Amino acid sequence: MKSISIIGTGDMARAIGALAVAGGNTVEIIGRDQSKSTELATALGGGARTGDFGTAPAGDIVIVAVRYADVVPVVAQYGNALAGKVIVDISNPFNSEADGLAIPDDTSIAQEVARAAPAGASVVKAFNTVFGHVLKEGRTLDVFFAGDDAQAKAHVSEFIASIGLRPLDVGGLNMAHWLEGTGLVLMGLARHGVGQWDITLGANGFDD
Repeated sequence: MKSISIIGTGDMARAIGALAVAGGNTVEIIGRDQSKSTELATALGGGARTGDFGTAPAGDIVIVAVRYADVVPVVAQYGNALAGKVIVDISNPFNSEADGLAIPDDTSIAQEVARAAPAGASVVKAFNTVFGHVLKEGRTLDVFFAGDDAQAKAHVSEFIASIGLRPLDVGGLNMAHWLEGTGLVLMGLARHGVGQWDITLGANGFDD
C-alpha cells in the first residue's frame, strides 16, 4: 500500500481520498483552510490525517487536487518540500466554455509542474479523464496516466490498482497535453454524444 498526501479538499480530493482509504493506503489531507481539511479527513475515516499547508507532505505520492490555475503556483510555493516526491497532477485546463484548452498547444499543466518542481521530484499526469462523481460510485474504471520517470509511474500505477481501478500508461509526460485534450473529449461526449454525465472513457483489447 502507498502513503498518499492530497493537496485540496474539493470533490476530486474527496473521491480519490475515499478510494485510497478503502484500498488500505495511508492518507493525508492538506488544504489552505484547516477546518475543511479536518472535515474531509474525519469524513474519510480509516486513520486519514491532516497536514499543514506549505510544509513537507507526509506522503510519498502527492496528489495536487486544486483548480488548474493554482496547480503550478502551489507546487512552486512548496518548493523543496516536494523534493523526492511523486507529484500527481489531475487538473484539466479548460477554457470558460469547456470546449477548448486554456493553455498553449505546446505544453500541459503537468509539464509546467515539472518545470516548477524541485530537483528529485517526479511528475505524473493521472485521473483527469475520470469525472469525480463517477469515481465516487466505486466502479471499475480505466485511469490513463503519463510521465517520464518509470519508477514514479510504477508507484502511481500500483496506487491506482490498489483503489480498484485499472492503470493504463500512455507514455511520456509530453502525452499529458493529449490527456488534457482527452478530458475535453469526455466533456463533449457527455454533452452531445451520450447526453449524460455518468460516463467514462476506457480501452478494450481484442483477441485475433
